[in-house]
Amino acid sequence: MPVYVALLRAINVGGTGMLPMAELKAICESLGFTDVRTYIQSGNVLFRSELSEAKVQKRLEDALAERMGKAPGVILRSRSQLEKIADEAPFAGAKPNFLLVTFLPEPPPADALEKLVAPDGEEVQISGREIYIHFPNGSGKSKLKLPALKPGTARNLNTVRKLAELAAELEESRA
Repeated sequence: MPVYVALLRAINVGGTGMLPMAELKAICESLGFTDVRTYIQSGNVLFRSELSEAKVQKRLEDALAERMGKAPGVILRSRSQLEKIADEAPFAGAKPNFLLVTFLPEPPPADALEKLVAPDGEEVQISGREIYIHFPNGSGKSKLKLPALKPGTARNLNTVRKLAELAAELEESRA
């Protein structure tokens, strides 16, 4: 049975979209997803489902919209996709917690980087449906502007690696 990693957008960040992870887990279980696990308080949930990716996404978005008043945005990735994203991360010298991966529902437009404003020396690279950003001074006070980031949700490289590891454990527990 496929393992999915769902990355929720705007959950428990800066006081917006508060959703306890225990409640997120219960919502997923109520949808029939199995072996549900959450990771940290920022809207990461792993589970198994026989449903297609499109059906999983729709059901989870609908359930979250009902609970929260509107869907926060759900982006799904597989173990192999997360491993590839982590393995192919650019900016080799960057500290993993200073390298954010923004996960997008669709690839950004070809001209996405033309609108980039990176006043603090941030480096940006696009690969498929992900945008990698190295924040040499941390992301907290960065003035980076890139409109293509808006529909996405970001995780630092440490979190991406941990989610890939947890997905691998989940897959192997039923192998």
